[in-house]
Amino acid sequence: MIKRYFQLKDELEGSIFLFGARQTGKSTLLEEQFGDAIFFDLLDSETKRRLKSHPELLYNMLVDKEEGSIVVIDEIPEIPELLNEVHRLIQKRHHRFVLCGSSARKLKRKGYNTLGGRALPCYFYPFVSAELPNLDLDKALLYGMLPTHYLSARPQKLLSGYIDVYLKEEIKEEAIVRNLDGFQHFLEAAAMTNSEIVNYTNIASDCGVSAKTVKEYFNILEDTLIGYMIPAYVKTQKRKVVQAPKFYYFDVGVYNYLMHRTSLPTGSAEYGHCFEHFVIQELKAYIGYTHNDKKLSYWHTYNGKEIDAIIGEAEIGIEIKSSEEVQPRHLTNFKAYSEEFPGSRCIVVSRDKFNRHIGNVESIYIFDFLKMLWRGELF
Repeated sequence: MIKRYFQLKDELEGSIFLFGARQTGKSTLLEEQFGDAIFFDLLDSETKRRLKSHPELLYNMLVDKEEGSIVVIDEIPEIPELLNEVHRLIQKRHHRFVLCGSSARKLKRKGYNTLGGRALPCYFYPFVSAELPNLDLDKALLYGMLPTHYLSARPQKLLSGYIDVYLKEEIKEEAIVRNLDGFQHFLEAAAMTNSEIVNYTNIASDCGVSAKTVKEYFNILEDTLIGYMIPAYVKTQKRKVVQAPKFYYFDVGVYNYLMHRTSLPTGSAEYGHCFEHFVIQELKAYIGYTHNDKKLSYWHTYNGKEIDAIIGEAEIGIEIKSSEEVQPRHLTNFKAYSEEFPGSRCIVVSRDKFNRHIGNVESIYIFDFLKMLWRGELF
């Protein structure tokens, strides 16, 4: 049994919305950490049928329970009408709710009760390196960190099923888009620009739709937690910088599947892209789990100087290189960056096992970097 880093019970001062993409392990986490709670699984057909027909049943079942009881409702977006009853129970009985779902879109698009700030939003991620004592980096880079995929002997088949289920249950059944084939084509086009600066017009041209439609499609990926945007860091004085965001799929394995990759040769450009994606994925999860107030962004000037990850107010700049030997030519972007932010800590993370300073840049081996990250030693 792999112990997950996120201890949700530690967050439970009040109520919580727990969101996470499908198969990240939310239900398992809830069962392990809230085994004594009152539990409603809305994927159970009978439970769903009765509560959907009569949402007030929830209130009637819980109003006499001990004040402050912990109640878990798995897949709350299946019956968002229940949130009115949850609201009443929080106000009158001070019950604490853990409300779980794989998408916030169902709650957003119809303006359902979101409890007026009475529930803290939390996010759950695929496996992170801190949860795996013997991380197989190459496997993680190719097949990703979703628990069932990383632990499987046949992850490629599971990835195929994952995309099919996503398209069917999140997109088709909810009638989010009219043209499912067109949206599937967009998923692949988005993969082509994964970790790149988003250009809506170019993607629209590739997909044969309008830029407005492409923006809406990206919003769908964010709302259903299949991807996220990393904003540009724009607080500069000396240089003009790009202001458009970068897009990343939430898991590097999903990205690779959409790119039709079945192998990832070490030293290839594709390997480098996945290495960068993996590190960003780890940074995103760490900040999410620790509720760290540091924002994650990137920096890119109009003359092509780029730093892959910026932490906070340019307190740390991180370049991500898959090379086994860091050389001065890998660090040229730091010259412009250091001129712009002279007090920033500069780090290059790579597969180079020899940690050292190269000028003002710290070169840190990937496995050492990950340990430092999850121990809270970087920021």
